[in-house]
Amino acid sequence: MTPSLEHSNDDGAATAEYAIATMAAVGFAGLLVVIMRSDEVRTILLDLVRSALTFAG
Repeated sequence: MTPSLEHSNDDGAATAEYAIATMAAVGFAGLLVVIMRSDEVRTILLDLVRSALTFAG
């Protein structure tokens, strides 16, 4: 019996795609950690949160 082109065997394709997406997410998270450790960025974000939480009436 000859294999049909309609039924190709790509069982591992979804797993590989999930692995690539997971690695990209881990890389992005690592980049965010490096950025968040910066004192300048931390100061900017804290000032932003403080001004958002301050009631200006």
